[in-house]
Amino acid sequence: MKTLLLNPPSFAGFDGGAGARYAATREITAFWYPTWLAYPAGLIEKSRLLDAPSHGISPEETTEIGKDYDFAVIFSSTAGFANDVRLAEMMKAANPGLITAFVGPHVTVLPEESLRVGHSIDFVVRKEFDYAIAEFAGGKKLEEIPGLSFRKNGMVVHNPDRPTLEDLDALPFAVDVYKRDLDFRRYNLPFLKYPYVSFYTSRGCPAQCTFCLWPQTMTGHRLRTRSVGSVTAEVKRAMELFPEAKEIFFDDDTFTWNKKRVIDLCGAFKPLEFTWSCNARVDADYETLREMRAVGCRLLVVGFESGDPAILKNIKKGTTVEQAREFMKNCRRLGFKVHGDFQVGHPGETRESIERTVRFALELDPDTIQVSISHPFPGTRFHSYLLENGYLTSADMADSQGHQLPNIEYPDLERGEIAEAVHDFYSRFYFRPRIIFRIVSGALWDSSDRRRLVQEGKEFLKFRAQSRENIRRLKALP
Repeated sequence: MKTLLLNPPSFAGFDGGAGARYAATREITAFWYPTWLAYPAGLIEKSRLLDAPSHGISPEETTEIGKDYDFAVIFSSTAGFANDVRLAEMMKAANPGLITAFVGPHVTVLPEESLRVGHSIDFVVRKEFDYAIAEFAGGKKLEEIPGLSFRKNGMVVHNPDRPTLEDLDALPFAVDVYKRDLDFRRYNLPFLKYPYVSFYTSRGCPAQCTFCLWPQTMTGHRLRTRSVGSVTAEVKRAMELFPEAKEIFFDDDTFTWNKKRVIDLCGAFKPLEFTWSCNARVDADYETLREMRAVGCRLLVVGFESGDPAILKNIKKGTTVEQAREFMKNCRRLGFKVHGDFQVGHPGETRESIERTVRFALELDPDTIQVSISHPFPGTRFHSYLLENGYLTSADMADSQGHQLPNIEYPDLERGEIAEAVHDFYSRFYFRPRIIFRIVSGALWDSSDRRRLVQEGKEFLKFRAQSRENIRRLKALP
C-alpha cells in the first residue's frame, strides 16, 4: 500500500510527539526529528514520511497530500489528539478510501477510548509499531497482526500484545529516511548546534521516574541496545548524507546508563572525529564523562527536575542533589556544556520546594535550562497518583496555541501558582547580567548564531507575554 507516515499539524509550531517527549509549542521554536516514524517509513517501499509541523505544512495541505495515498499513519499525542482526529476526518472526507492508523503513547494507553471517538481512526497500534505498520502495508489482515486494536461488528478487538522488539540492528537507518523525505535544516533545538541530526542507539530506560512517558507507555524499562558497529555505521552514514550538520544528537532516554557500552562506543567514535551530544543522568561518573569528552561529546541534556530531596524521592528519580552537584563539578572540569531540565508541579510540590529548586538551578548554573509544568500523561504513575487523590483538574494540557497549561492542583498549591512559578523561574535564571553577557558574547564569537539568537529572543519574549496572560486567566478562575 502506498503509505503516508505523518507527524500531523496540530498547532502552529507544535512539536507533536513523533520524536518529542513533551508534545507542546515551546518557548522557542524547537523541532525534534520524527524518529519513531522513520523506521516504518524505511521498511515500507512505497512510503513517505511527512513532518508537517517542522515543514510548515497546514492541515489543508496535508489533506491534499493525503489524496495520493492508500494508508495514513498518524503519530498522535495527548495534547494534540482532538486536532489529530479532526485532521483524520478531513483526510477521509477528501479521500474516502484512505485507511488511517493512529500510533503513539496516547492510543497505546487508551486504545478503546481512542477508537470510540469516531470512525476517522480505523485501527491503532499499541506500543512499538515499526513492523506492525509494515505488515499491514504489505497486505496482512488486521486480525493477523499482534499489537493492534480495531473495531469489528460494533465491538473493539484487541489483538495480543506484540513481543518487544529485540533486534534493533535490523531496523533501517533513520538518517536514510531523513535524507529521502525531510529538509534537515527545518530542525532546530536552541541548545544544539545548527543544523543537527539525531537518532536513537537504544530503546527502553531502567530508571523508574514516575512522570516519564516513553518507558511507561512505549518502550518499557528494559534497556535494549544497538550494537557498537550499527551505531558507528549510522554515524558515518549521517556524516556522508549531511556534511553540513554541525552536531549529532543521540536521543536515547539515557545514553549514559551502561558505562561499559558508553566506553565501547567512545572507542569506536574516536577515529571519526565528530561533534556529538546526548541525554545523560547525574549518576554518570567522571571516568565515563572523561571518555565521552575526549571523543567529541560537547553537551549533555540532563533531567535535574528538582532541587528538593523529598520531591526527587516522590518521583523515584533515583538520584540525589549531592550527585547533581558532583556531576556539574565534573562537567565544568571537563569542559562540557549542560542543558538542564527542571519541572514544577510534582507530587509533594510546595512553594518552599519550588524555591529550593530555583535556588538549586542558580547554584548549578547550567548553560541553558528548560522549565516545564509537570504533565500527567495517561499511562504514567504520576497520572494515576493524581487521579487517585483528586488532584487532576482537567484533561486539557495546552492552551489554544499548544503551550503547556497546568492541569493539576494541590491543596496548598493552585494552578495559577504553578504557571507563575515557571514564569518566574525563567526570569530569575536568565535575566541575570552575567547570563545575558554569557549568551550574547557566545553569539558574538559565533557569527552563524547571531541571527538565531535574535529570533529566539523575540520568540521567548512573545512566549512570556502569552504566559502572563495564562497566569492572569488561571488566577481569575474560581
